[in-house]
Amino acid sequence: MIQEFKDFVNKGGVFEAAVGLIMALAFAPVVQGLVDFIIMPIIAAIFGQPNFDNIGFNLGDSRVYVGAWISTIVSFLMIAAVIFFLVKAYNAMNKPAPEEEAGPSEVDLLIEIRDALKRG
Repeated sequence: MIQEFKDFVNKGGVFEAAVGLIMALAFAPVVQGLVDFIIMPIIAAIFGQPNFDNIGFNLGDSRVYVGAWISTIVSFLMIAAVIFFLVKAYNAMNKPAPEEEAGPSEVDLLIEIRDALKRG
């Protein structure tokens, strides 16, 4: 069982996944700050409130805050958009180099050499 665990831990991708998760957790506050301190104030300037938390209705003796849910959805969509654009930018920067035009294959070259040797 210990050997199986060692094989699992040493298997390719486990370490990279751990590093990716740690980086994502460290990056989350950056994206949340963008939403909280830049995007939501723009929404506040447009709608007159920093968020939608006060939108709701009374149900008996309690208040149902639909606006808080809307704020959460808007926050999620903004975070998803930021991540989407970051991934698009990353992929654009890491495009593979265009492949060179394919010349004659090895078989074609060998046939040419054979034919040249027959003639000469």
